[in-house]
Amino acid sequence: MAASTAAALAFFSQESRARAGGMGGLRVPAPVTMDSFFFGCELSSNTRSFTFKVEEEDDTEHVLGLNMLCLTEGAKDECNVVEVVARDHDNQEIAVPVANLRLSCQPMLSLDDFQLQPPVTFRLKSGSGPVRITGRHRIVCINNDFSEEEDSEEEEIKLCGILPAKKRGGRS
Repeated sequence: MAASTAAALAFFSQESRARAGGMGGLRVPAPVTMDSFFFGCELSSNTRSFTFKVEEEDDTEHVLGLNMLCLTEGAKDECNVVEVVARDHDNQEIAVPVANLRLSCQPMLSLDDFQLQPPVTFRLKSGSGPVRITGRHRIVCINNDFSEEEDSEEEEIKLCGILPAKKRGGRS
């Protein structure tokens, strides 16, 4: 398992524990399932932007991890600037250039799993491309559906007091 996947699983595991709550911190975390799908799109003079969006669902979190941007066949030796339009921590739309690709000096750029929360729009701000964007779409589902039956079966853990040792007789 890759280190980034292990780190993501650890993060989501911690998050599920926090969401699950529990009695005295001893409750078993909610089951977490994680699906990963290949993502790819191409920007060119014909298609200058692409928006990645998902349907809102309960108990799911979507993450788009970008791996690479590269010029593909038919690209000219010109500056191709790709920008990402997303939301910041104040939920304000923000546009940030993430790559400036040129066939003769930098035809590709590795983003090493740069993570974004959908919706995200990719725009070819300058140049004619074609620029291929690849990554992974991860869907994390946290199942918080605990039945009343499970809740009623939970018991508090009682600690027994330590009893003094019995003395053995007959030894000198």
